[in-house]
Amino acid sequence: VVLRPIAAVLFTISLLFLAWLLAWKLVLVHVPLVQEIFGLRKKKPTAPKPPVRKRLTQFYARL
Repeated sequence: VVLRPIAAVLFTISLLFLAWLLAWKLVLVHVPLVQEIFGLRKKKPTAPKPPVRKRLTQFYARL
């Protein structure tokens, strides 16, 4: 009598787990937002910006 509800709950949980695993492997790993949340996205190295940028300084020098 008690075994049937427990088996039903375990079956449901296992189906949910398998569905999540399948969705993760096929789709969610490739979504940039999910990659950012879980730390899977590798950050690209950025070059440091120069202390003086020429466009604005040249513009204000001409005034």
